[in-house]
Amino acid sequence: MTDAHAAGILPCQNIEDLIAEEAITSATPFDVDQVQPASLDLRLGARAWRIRASFLPGLHRKVPERLRDVAMHELDLTKGAVLEKGCVYIAEIQERLALPMTVSARGNPKSSTGRVDVFVRLLTDHSRAFDDVDAGYTGPLYIEIAPQTFSVLVRAGTRLNQLRLKRGEPAKLATRSVGVDLVSDTGVVGFRGRRHAGVVDLDHEDGHDPRDFWEPLEARHGELLLDPGEFYILASKDDIEIPVLEAAEMTPIDPSVGEFRVHYAGFFDPGFGTEEAAAVGSKGVLEVRSHETPFLLEDGQTVARLVYEPLTARPKRLYGEGGSHYQRQGLKLSKHFKAWS
Repeated sequence: MTDAHAAGILPCQNIEDLIAEEAITSATPFDVDQVQPASLDLRLGARAWRIRASFLPGLHRKVPERLRDVAMHELDLTKGAVLEKGCVYIAEIQERLALPMTVSARGNPKSSTGRVDVFVRLLTDHSRAFDDVDAGYTGPLYIEIAPQTFSVLVRAGTRLNQLRLKRGEPAKLATRSVGVDLVSDTGVVGFRGRRHAGVVDLDHEDGHDPRDFWEPLEARHGELLLDPGEFYILASKDDIEIPVLEAAEMTPIDPSVGEFRVHYAGFFDPGFGTEEAAAVGSKGVLEVRSHETPFLLEDGQTVARLVYEPLTARPKRLYGEGGSHYQRQGLKLSKHFKAWS
């Protein structure tokens, strides 16, 4: 693998090493495109449960033990199932871990998941926090799924979240503020989710008419009023670039700066927006949800931050090589929708 003394995010070739060493295994063969430049896509397993309350198992319990207390009914994902908005579910993940004591992991929603306002979090046995996987963890993985705006159709094999693996505690290389773009030559600066839309099939790319699910928004004088409880898709003011030896995570700003949450899907892989990947000019798409009070956004206002961390080695593949829905993107809906026209 990598230099044993190098702390950082593991690139794709080292994730493939972990799979070959059976530190990462799966109930079914891995998909050929499952390993990303600095992350691993996770796939839903065969079963999910509608639960009455979210939970953490805690240090002394496994997920199935807590499920017995909160499960309402079981769903067979091999036949496909609709997960209804406003409900919470726990599903099995096909992948299983037996990590070395030097390797830990962190989960995060995939970009396409966040852009349809599906809130997901990774769970492990004995976990005391969502998304974080302790170094040396051996056991199964689970995912909590909470659709917010749209009900969604999923199946065994649907990819909702991804896993980033790291060796040691990598130093934070830089933190960059991300502002919002509320000025557009086309007049459209964002989209707001329609509350009573149909079901989004999360395995059907370019298969939904966006006008059935989204309302286009215009900003007046570079301002946009966020309504409480509504979900918005906006774009970053400036281009975003992730150097080939780094990875980044977009994190929310301090709540005291604004009553809204930005970006459920926070991982940016190496090569995003870079000249090496022929992708100069890529924006960051922002998933925004206002909280209890209306909030007036202004053009260029800081809404999130990018935190950069080193990789342990240059990845053999960069983000977008071989095709990507989001490389060189501007304001763009998820891959499930046809282009806005």
